[in-house]
Amino acid sequence: MKFEKNLIEGVLMQRYKRFFADVKLNDGSIVTAHCANSGSMLSVKESGARVWLTPVDDPKRKLKFTWELIEIGNGLVGINTGHPNRLVADAISAGQIAELTGYASLKREQKYGKNSRIDILLEDSAKPPCYVEIKNVTMKRKLGPEYPAEFPDSVTERGTKHLHELADMVAAGARSVMFYLVQRTDSTHFKIATDIDPNYGKALEKALKSGVEAICYGCDVTPNGITIAKPLTMDLPR
Repeated sequence: MKFEKNLIEGVLMQRYKRFFADVKLNDGSIVTAHCANSGSMLSVKESGARVWLTPVDDPKRKLKFTWELIEIGNGLVGINTGHPNRLVADAISAGQIAELTGYASLKREQKYGKNSRIDILLEDSAKPPCYVEIKNVTMKRKLGPEYPAEFPDSVTERGTKHLHELADMVAAGARSVMFYLVQRTDSTHFKIATDIDPNYGKALEKALKSGVEAICYGCDVTPNGITIAKPLTMDLPR
């Protein structure tokens, strides 16, 4: 995925009220950017860090910038949660996700479960449908290759609900996959932050035992764009 416009560099002053970020641009001006990330953003909202914004031309938008990237340590992190579904869908269509090849059609945002929408539904006449739920991963509490990227960064009742619904799809004869997308360049492995949300960890353990699959891929992140790179090793609840 290439950014459609050249990103504008600045320095993060503060992220607040979940969806706002004040940024000092390189020309000295201060702007408020839309933060498309409703999570706690633990480990990726440090004041003084370099950030990159997309300029927005839409006259209906009050905020004329969208926050895309932040520099943490020696790597970049994509914080915009609007991108993962497109990234994964494009990678599946291109045959880059080995675990999810061989399906005739890919549909996004399909209704299923109890008033939910699955991120990606894969279908083929020769096999059961495959329900793919995608979670964006940005948190890494300690830097260094020996430390994992982690999810979730806050309590996620919605995420727990999705795990139950994925398990229901398996019970109904379908295939279900929990896809963790790490929008970081500095991680080789991934784990569940059960200390932050024990209920999510327990729900994932139960879902895996019921037949739900889990996969995790990292990303290459640059100011030009974001692409899915390679699978990461996982430390999952058992």
